[in-house]
Amino acid sequence: MNRHIISTRSSILDALRALNALSGQVMTLFVVDEGGVMCGTLTDGDIRRGFLAGALPSSPVTEVMHRQFRAVTAGEVDLEAVRRMRHEGIALIPRLDSQGRIAGIIDTRQTSTLLPLRALLMAGGKGERLRPLTLTTPKPLLKVGERPIIDYNVIALAEVGITDITVSVGYMAQTLISHFEKPIAGVKVKCIEEDRPLGTIGAASLLPYSPQAPHKATLVMNSDLLTSISFEDFYLKHQAEGADITIAAIPYNLSVPYAVLTTEGQRVTGLEEKPSYAYYANAGIYIIADRLLAALPHDRRTDATDLIERAIADGAHVAYFPISGTWIDIGSPADYRHACELMHHSDNFSSRH
Repeated sequence: MNRHIISTRSSILDALRALNALSGQVMTLFVVDEGGVMCGTLTDGDIRRGFLAGALPSSPVTEVMHRQFRAVTAGEVDLEAVRRMRHEGIALIPRLDSQGRIAGIIDTRQTSTLLPLRALLMAGGKGERLRPLTLTTPKPLLKVGERPIIDYNVIALAEVGITDITVSVGYMAQTLISHFEKPIAGVKVKCIEEDRPLGTIGAASLLPYSPQAPHKATLVMNSDLLTSISFEDFYLKHQAEGADITIAAIPYNLSVPYAVLTTEGQRVTGLEEKPSYAYYANAGIYIIADRLLAALPHDRRTDATDLIERAIADGAHVAYFPISGTWIDIGSPADYRHACELMHHSDNFSSRH
């Protein structure tokens, strides 16, 4: 971060040297005063325009810096503002504290946003339908293309600023724990081990919960999914709805190959020839309020459907978010072959990962 910061006391020549040292990176400097308060930004273009207006190499950078800069606060980040700046092509976004000092810089080429979530990837299953492949390798570590399935999800989460990532392990736990001894996409992934099968969401009861935590919700997802879901859009939908739980959903169409009768008592009132019905199916990805997860029992199995049905019965706000891109649940040999084929022929993931 310091390589992008320059003092108001620096000359334009100093700024040119600093920009030259950034070769291959984003060529932008942030100008700060003696107290560290940000005053402006500086690029090659600003310096060229300054020279044309009569500035000299010995002139202070304050003569040529751009004073109408864009920034976000260092606390709870305005995600819509980050999105707008990213779409406008702003590569580096400073995060300023309450005094206007630079607390961090968002590099949108690497981290597109900073979602205030942590994540739990469920990886404790045996993957029995994928045997014999899973006799020696846990399903989340089966490779699709160049990477294990689970790594694609860790990378996608890191790209939206989620760096508090935990994986729940059970079957072949040590193999998964060993895999995550090295950081993935710069993230040190944590593992929690189930001493008994806890269902599709019960492992969330093993996470720590604190009112002082920077997040108020956790993204929970199955680790054996291959998906191009926009986690940013997913979270913004959750936030806009004021939801307690938001379920990622996939469109599912059911076609009946026969004429369907509509009846009233014993009387046929009509026929519908080969109708199709559209539904939304659970995609195995959720954003859930921490207060609901904190109430999960530690000593027995709980499936995600149990938690959701109980939340609905208690009057909680449960929303859904349709996935418009790729979603593959790698549960069978056919699914696995399809995922490998997709990765081989599509740049849908290679461009992102």
